Amino acid sequence: MTLEFTIDEQTGRLDKVIAAHYQDISRSQAQKWLAAGLVTLNGQVAKGKAPVQAGDRIRLDPPRPQPLAAVPQDIPLDIVYEDDQVLVVNKPQGMVVHPAPGHPDGTLVNGLLFHTSFPGINDVLRPGIVHRIDKDTSGLLMVAKTAQAQASLSAQLKAKTTKREYWAIVHGAFRSATGTIDAPLARDPRDRKRQAVVPGGRHAVTHYQVLEQFPRYALVKCVLETGRTHQIRVHMASIHHPLAGDPLYGPRVTLPGAGQFLHARTLGFTHPTTGEFMAFTVEPPALFQKTLADLRAGIDKTRRVR
Repeated sequence: MTLEFTIDEQTGRLDKVIAAHYQDISRSQAQKWLAAGLVTLNGQVAKGKAPVQAGDRIRLDPPRPQPLAAVPQDIPLDIVYEDDQVLVVNKPQGMVVHPAPGHPDGTLVNGLLFHTSFPGINDVLRPGIVHRIDKDTSGLLMVAKTAQAQASLSAQLKAKTTKREYWAIVHGAFRSATGTIDAPLARDPRDRKRQAVVPGGRHAVTHYQVLEQFPRYALVKCVLETGRTHQIRVHMASIHHPLAGDPLYGPRVTLPGAGQFLHARTLGFTHPTTGEFMAFTVEPPALFQKTLADLRAGIDKTRRVR
């Protein structure tokens, strides 16, 4: 799809101007297109350092995106429960849920396609996926194996009748042992990779309870009422209790790990065909538990991690 615009007021380097004009185009992506000769300035192929001024015409002819389709891969999966309708899996920290640009394979979906089939579900990228957790968040996901199950689980999520509880290690000492964060979330207008509390954003509610308080950290249980992107991470940071190890919303001086200390510990839902409410719990991964054990023993390994 060709993109064209005329400079109104903003001036400066062409790559910066493109990234500022189109929120979904990063500066590095703009530089790649410029290097490939896919951008013209006033009808001439342009370089990234080219200065622009009011009245200049910019045209982008980005390459046609390559279609993505998930392929079966023999990836070990920690399956907690499975029948002919649903599957519950314990996703390890570091695994992406489904293929996306930059992560074409090695995802949970690739492993699921090798393990089972999804009759009646035609989504080639996210078959059976009704909710997600971040790459560096571990824990429970429910997966629909049939179209009937997908419709049922999706409706339960929308009606907020599922049970989703997370454990997180967060910074700071709490004044109150419980609380509710009701703050709308949307893409951060200053950084497209982040979410932020934004007036007019999507409704988001997180309930939290302090399970253990340490000198500089706390173990908290977070219960989701809604399921927005990065919800717990942004909400806890918004009340000055960012998740330990969080590379996007946390401080650089924190507990060392493999990303944020966040684990989807408990998951509950009504079975699509039997009507039985089913609940599952899995403990956090070894690194999370070791860090927690250190904090309980008074060992604080805080350091600069990035």
